[in-house]
Amino acid sequence: MYGNYMNSFNQQSNLDRINNQIAELEKIRANLQQPVQPITQNFQLAPTATIKYAHNIDEVLKTSVVVDTPFFSQDMSVLWVKNASGDVKSYELKEIIKKDEKDLQIEFLKAKIDELEKGMKSNAKSNDDDVDEPNQGKGPTNVSNGRTSKAKSKQSD
Repeated sequence: MYGNYMNSFNQQSNLDRINNQIAELEKIRANLQQPVQPITQNFQLAPTATIKYAHNIDEVLKTSVVVDTPFFSQDMSVLWVKNASGDVKSYELKEIIKKDEKDLQIEFLKAKIDELEKGMKSNAKSNDDDVDEPNQGKGPTNVSNGRTSKAKSKQSD
């Protein structure tokens, strides 16, 4: 009894599989009988800007272009843009380096150190000016010159 049940199950699954394959083949045959739509492709060819490399401005001037074309120097420090009429514009390029919080803090602290050093130098300079300045026009001092007083006493004798 068990064997008959499995045998009939296998036959039923085989029939279902065959019926599904027949249905698929009929769909394919129906699709093949329909007229094929022609494929049309339109190509619009237009000059596109490309990036070029040049060693100097002379190479840029010698090269002919149809549209605005950028030329980069080998070290990427200069950009030349040449248009179709032959005019060339030059630009200097500088790399922008992204800074994180530590880099910003280091720059801030360096600026503070420079500011404090300038303050110290200006204070030292003003103190040096006070010490090195002669005592002119500030009035008499309490220090007497011994020679002058002796010379006056000899002259009075």
